[in-house]
Amino acid sequence: MERDLHVDIAIIGGGVGGCAAALAACRMGKSVYMTDEYDWIGGQLTSQAVPPDEHKWIEQFGCTRSYRQFREEVREYYRQHYPLSEYGRSVYYLNPGNGGVSRLCAEPRVTHAVLQQMLAPFVNSGKLTIHTRSKIVKACRHDNEIQAVTVKRENGEKLTVYAPYYLDATECGDVLPLAEVDYVTGAESKAETNEPHALEGPADPHDIQAFTYCFAMDYFEGENHVIDKPHDYEFWRSFQAPFWPNPQLNWVSPDPKTLEPTEETLFPGTDKYPLFIYRRIVDKANFAAGTYTSDISLVNWAQNDYFLGNVYDVPEQLAEKHLYQAKQLSFSLLYWLQTEAPRPDGGVGYPGLRLRPDVVGTADGMAQAPYIRESRRIKAEFTVLEQHVSTAIRGDQGAVEFPDSVGIGCYRIDLHPSMTGRNFLDISSLPFQIPLGSLIPKKVTNLLAACKNIGTTHITNGCYRLHPVEWNIGESAGYTAAFCLNQGMTPSEVRADAAKLKELQALLTANGIELAWPKIGAV
Repeated sequence: MERDLHVDIAIIGGGVGGCAAALAACRMGKSVYMTDEYDWIGGQLTSQAVPPDEHKWIEQFGCTRSYRQFREEVREYYRQHYPLSEYGRSVYYLNPGNGGVSRLCAEPRVTHAVLQQMLAPFVNSGKLTIHTRSKIVKACRHDNEIQAVTVKRENGEKLTVYAPYYLDATECGDVLPLAEVDYVTGAESKAETNEPHALEGPADPHDIQAFTYCFAMDYFEGENHVIDKPHDYEFWRSFQAPFWPNPQLNWVSPDPKTLEPTEETLFPGTDKYPLFIYRRIVDKANFAAGTYTSDISLVNWAQNDYFLGNVYDVPEQLAEKHLYQAKQLSFSLLYWLQTEAPRPDGGVGYPGLRLRPDVVGTADGMAQAPYIRESRRIKAEFTVLEQHVSTAIRGDQGAVEFPDSVGIGCYRIDLHPSMTGRNFLDISSLPFQIPLGSLIPKKVTNLLAACKNIGTTHITNGCYRLHPVEWNIGESAGYTAAFCLNQGMTPSEVRADAAKLKELQALLTANGIELAWPKIGAV
């Protein structure tokens, strides 16, 4: 069965950027279609099960108004629907999990509920159509315009979507190859970008960051919740990358900043960092006695980073193999934790660790989707380079100021091990701006990048890929597409017209998007 749909703006991909784009476009009165591959919209926050990585000023400034609204609605959801303890109710900036990585570690199903809640008025009014379990399979382009995209739904139905504007908010930049949009993968060479940390030799399109299958677990001392031994456990138990200090299933891994071997542990009580609280999404102390019988932790550690092969721009069979092996690594990590992990008391294994499939919304216990750190990236009108944001290069000058700023972000340049055998790269960067030119692909007039597929390099992807930045990118893409429809102009034309660019920036500012940072330090 095939049918057609006509809308003002088609958003392909319902992750963090896609949801923010839909909010913006709908608030501008546009009819919007949004699709996503998985059960839950929200991408990194939900189907990938990754609590948000954020900068230290996030509660006061440095994100869009709607992202702050999302964060507050997550807290309010807990206050309205969960029996909080006196302690939990006393905390103004409630952090449900009190995890070490984020000021808002929450359950993926709660963040999904909040995103649905924010989009509900537009869905219910008919302004927004959302199709989950749906994937783009075709794009038709004529000259410099995309004319239609075809989406295949879970029931086999094919839907051809016609729109004046398309936003690619997929996790891997899936629109780009189908629409024959020029893009880059992997690492650039120093000869291309002059970045200090770019490759000395030729560019390598396969030098792509690891991806990870996250999972949730809780713990009951004295109980036995050991899973069946994973099929590939013996492989992962002995696997050691040439650049790793020991087998991957181990408490010792490279410090991302220094690459020195660093030992961690599972629970608090020693001088080593306790990984259970790193991405803890439920701290039972926040809730009335008996609500939770254990804390719940989300596992996204160095130990389950998968870097043996990529999942896009490879044959489908090979992509499926790598997805399977990445799950096997995460299952093997859990099994190792349950049966063989050294304990501070001299024993081995924590059989009381229990996998929580319900928390991530799957049958097998792994997240619905792999956590993708690095996408295909458009060849953009403007590409952000390391020298634009690096603390070592810019120092007290601050990051380069972009006259076409459509938002801001802040995070360290954080690269995980790559598919070609390079280790972590974690270096200081400065609070930065998001240039409109990085959202605009060369040669295609009615497409905008709306997540981590913008015009960054392999290096700068490391600080532009995080949750609040992706939200800002998507939101600004949504407003820009709507603005262009109202003006009868393309994004390139708006960017090149100083007066129109100023109008667009005024629209963004009026809708709570910060375009510049106050004078603050590096991260």
